[in-house]
Amino acid sequence: MQILDKRKALAIAPLLRLAFRGFFLLGSVFAVIAVPLWIAAFKGTFLHWQPVGGWLAWHQHEMLFGFTSAIIAGFLLTAVQTWTGQPSLSGKPLLLLIMVWLLARLSWFLAMPAPLLLVLNLLFLLLVTVNMARLLWAVRQVRNYPIVLILSLLMLAEALNLSGVILQSPELQRRGVLAAAWLVAALITLIGGRVIPFFTQKGLGRKEPLSPWPWLDWFLLIGMLLIALLEAGGVGLQAHGWIGQLFLLLALAHLIRLVRWFDAGVFKVALLWSLHLAYGWLIVACAGMALWHFNVLSSPSPALHALTVGCIGGLILAMLSRVSLGHTGRPLVLPKCFWLAFVCLNLGAVARVFGVGGWYMPALGVGALFWSLAFAQYVWCYGPMLCKGRADGHPG
Repeated sequence: MQILDKRKALAIAPLLRLAFRGFFLLGSVFAVIAVPLWIAAFKGTFLHWQPVGGWLAWHQHEMLFGFTSAIIAGFLLTAVQTWTGQPSLSGKPLLLLIMVWLLARLSWFLAMPAPLLLVLNLLFLLLVTVNMARLLWAVRQVRNYPIVLILSLLMLAEALNLSGVILQSPELQRRGVLAAAWLVAALITLIGGRVIPFFTQKGLGRKEPLSPWPWLDWFLLIGMLLIALLEAGGVGLQAHGWIGQLFLLLALAHLIRLVRWFDAGVFKVALLWSLHLAYGWLIVACAGMALWHFNVLSSPSPALHALTVGCIGGLILAMLSRVSLGHTGRPLVLPKCFWLAFVCLNLGAVARVFGVGGWYMPALGVGALFWSLAFAQYVWCYGPMLCKGRADGHPG
């Protein structure tokens, strides 16, 4: 039976054997294209060519619900097979999910009726959430139920954002996208809180794992979810001192966490310092939001992009680089000079977050260039791995 199962698995095209392959590749290609496209549109290049709702609505939605959701789906639908021992999506069902994602991306440019646009875009996260819930429920893995909760809330945030697009309400669009950004931050808080210290321990050869602080983990998770709910409800759109205090506490708690994980040895391992640096951007984002709520900063945009570009983008690139090696049966050794991709990503984040005043427009272009270079290097180095079978000959 095991021989037959292995033969059946190996008969599936490599790109459809596990979710990480197709979604990591397509999501990264999308990342390379989407940001320069948005910058060109922002500068007025496409005056007579508009997606549904306009370019700003497209950019806000697609970077979170298009790019980020694809990577989340690829990671979770692959990891859940390891967590539960249950077979995850592969073959034709996985191809169907990929096609839903692709159609949702195209729907913004095909002048589809609003209800169809809504259904196509929401369907992707719905299918991901249902499959995660099904596999976790099969083995009653309570520890990971919060992931299903976050995915469900993320789908509701997308519905809020899309309702704003359909109703031409910038406020609803903004509430939905900001809620989604902090829900992704909550997912990073949950998953990153497990994998970053674990990868650090293994990567540096530590014998003893770091003892957990459950109270800190729960405070951070609940705090991030509360921020997302405040954004969804519209309360977070205005500066409030008490929300600033919450953000300040979250920044401090994330800093404590990062200090506990830290070891000077991470500086020698790009697969590790990239993770720690990306998590550090989450501290910057929370601190920046606190300063905006305290009326020290005039705009929340730099803090938001510290989250989306530095933290989410940085952690995605770092995780893609490691997971793609491990799940294709290769040693955890980066391709030659791939550390430059991490440098580019973080330089792009610095340009986008700190490029203000007269430097704003040049900084946008520089940030977009470095972002695209980072993900283009991933596509170039890892694309062939994702399209081929595992190096060790095993299915997957």
